Amino acid sequence: MKIGYARVSTRDQNLELQLDALNKAGCEVIYQEKVSGTSTSRPELERLLTQLRTGDTVYIYKLDRLGRSLKHLLQVVGDFQQLGVGLVSLTDAINTTSAQGRLVFNLFASLAEFERELIRERTHAGLAAARARGRVGGRQRGLSEQAERTAIIAETLYREQQLGVNEIAQRLDISKVTPYKYLRHRKVVIHAHRKTAAAKATD
Repeated sequence: MKIGYARVSTRDQNLELQLDALNKAGCEVIYQEKVSGTSTSRPELERLLTQLRTGDTVYIYKLDRLGRSLKHLLQVVGDFQQLGVGLVSLTDAINTTSAQGRLVFNLFASLAEFERELIRERTHAGLAAARARGRVGGRQRGLSEQAERTAIIAETLYREQQLGVNEIAQRLDISKVTPYKYLRHRKVVIHAHRKTAAAKATD
C-alpha cells in the first residue's frame, strides 16, 4: 500500500503542492499536518506509524518533511526497515525499496555518524583546551547533564569560528536562542557581527 505523509511548518503555509505530488504518485492514504519541523509532537506521523504493515511504502515530498533532524529521520527510516516498509522521497530521488536507494540512504547514515564523531572529537579537544587554560571542564550549576554536554559542544564549535550561532543551533538541533544561553553559561564572549569561516570564504 502506498501511504503519503505531508507536513508544513506553520498554519499559514499550504499543503497543496505536497498533496498534489503524493496523489500523482498514487498514494491511497495521505496523513497531513501543520506543525513546526523542530516539534517533538507529530500526532499524524504517530498515527501513520501505527498503521504501517510489511510491504507498505511511505511517500513524502522531501526528506525534511519527515524528520525534525537528521538523527530523527534516520530513526524513523530505521523503524520502517524493521517493519519491512519502504520510503520514497519524491524530490530527493530516494527509494529504499531498491538496493540502490538503500545505498543512497545508508550514505546519509554514514555521514551522520561521521558528523557525530567529529563533534565528539571537538568536545574532547575543547575540554583539553579548557583545562590547559586552567578552567574546570566539568558540569556547572544550572544545567542538566545532557544540556551541559551540549553547551560544551556549542562552545567548542563557536571557538572554532567555522559556524555562526544560528548554524550551531541547526547543527545541534536546538532553538536559535539556546546557544546564546549555553555560551553565556560557559562564560564565552559572544561577538555580535563575527563572520564564520564559510562567510569569509565568499567575500
